[in-house]
Amino acid sequence: MPNIALLGSGGGERAMLGLLGSLVQLKKCDLLDCMLYLSGISGSTWCMASLYRESEWSAKLDTVQDAIVKRLNGPEVTWTDSWIKLKKYHKRDNFSLTDFWAVMFVSSIVKEIDEDGVTHQRDYHTKDPYPVYAVIDDQCKRESLDSDAWFEITPHEAGYSLTGAFVDSAYLGSQFKNGTSVKKQPEIDMLYLQGFCGSALADETEIKKWLWEEMKKIISCGEESSQACQVLLTLAELNLCVLKDEDPTSLITTMTELLKGKLDKHGRAMFISAQELLHERKSAILEQFTLTICENFGDWFKVQDTAGWIAIDIVKLITRWIWGTTYDFLYDMEVEDVHPSVLTEKERYYEDAGLLINSPYFPMLREERDIDLIISLDFSAGDPMETVVKTSQMCKELKIPFPGVKLPDNITEPDDFYVFKGCDKTPTVIHIPLFNKVNCDGHIQDWASKYSTFQQAYSPDLISDLIKKAGENVINTKEKILKEIAKIVEQKQSKVH
Repeated sequence: MPNIALLGSGGGERAMLGLLGSLVQLKKCDLLDCMLYLSGISGSTWCMASLYRESEWSAKLDTVQDAIVKRLNGPEVTWTDSWIKLKKYHKRDNFSLTDFWAVMFVSSIVKEIDEDGVTHQRDYHTKDPYPVYAVIDDQCKRESLDSDAWFEITPHEAGYSLTGAFVDSAYLGSQFKNGTSVKKQPEIDMLYLQGFCGSALADETEIKKWLWEEMKKIISCGEESSQACQVLLTLAELNLCVLKDEDPTSLITTMTELLKGKLDKHGRAMFISAQELLHERKSAILEQFTLTICENFGDWFKVQDTAGWIAIDIVKLITRWIWGTTYDFLYDMEVEDVHPSVLTEKERYYEDAGLLINSPYFPMLREERDIDLIISLDFSAGDPMETVVKTSQMCKELKIPFPGVKLPDNITEPDDFYVFKGCDKTPTVIHIPLFNKVNCDGHIQDWASKYSTFQQAYSPDLISDLIKKAGENVINTKEKILKEIAKIVEQKQSKVH
């Protein structure tokens, strides 16, 4: 049998439901048992997290699907439960926007707080594809260290896919120095992992607007003086105002009055003018103003309660844009093939892999996995062929076996099935876009416009329609998939004989 990897791209709830519908139909078509690995990023990991809560989910997929859909159509997580969970996260080392995002956004979509650790999935799924969750190392992405950028988490290990440096998954997030555990941290749970993987569902400005709006809920929980709460609320509104390119004059007047007589640590009065916030460098100016308020807030208002400190910390994180802070398990080590910059910092920052390539090809291209066939289910917004094209280009640069990808010019409506092949050591790649000319029958844009990546939870009708639409792709391409599998089996048999 060939080693087959099934990939689910990013795409928020669209990807979550698209992967679910595809898996259900793969089961009905007797194709799911062929899959050795199931790998996802972003929204696809939300589906995976739901599936792998159930032991041997592939043997009872209809029942599991019904339970997931019922949950998604049910009530949201209560504010009380969200607040309790956020306070737990805040007590851990390396609190970041990922914690806030997981609790406030991801739980509102998946409608649960899953506190199981990923190691809970060990030896629990002998009949299921092996799960591989993927993120990227933000510093490596910024430094264009593409071979070190891809980071995977499985029930057994977590680490750098291509360079091969791993730690036991139970210790991901714990503090190490020179390969020795210095400080054990609680194992990251599946809610956090879903936030970890799915943190780039819109452009930065839109996410910042959402985060500031959510911040106002946290501020309202505070027990501090009304003046302290008003300063934070006004600060949130001021940041929102600038993000929306609105006139900040009235908010600045309010803030000036609230901060009257307040001095920073250098004895300077707190002041910002509307003229400064109309300047082309307004973001940097407001950022410094916001951080200065945070640095002095505790002294000004003698902050006592948990909500106040959580609010201040989140304001700092939004302003500095810090996601996925994690102790570096490779800190102060010497590891062959790993870039020195990965070894010299106490913390690393991990985020949604969609910020690099919106599909987890590279974890599946580890030489040890010896993958013969990759089936890519693409739920991306925008260009449905971008992931496979970019992967092919990057593999060429990194000298990783991957087929060349040549497409016809000006594809206005994608087909439902593409196959790319290379030489003997290169995996065959099947690429299936979610919305295509076959299952959408000339209405691709209509379907795409109904399912935004960054929006509130889908309605029951949207959920059922999308699951069905994704399943149609499997039905329509089943014979082509079987044909490619048969070819690989024949090739492997000929090598044996």
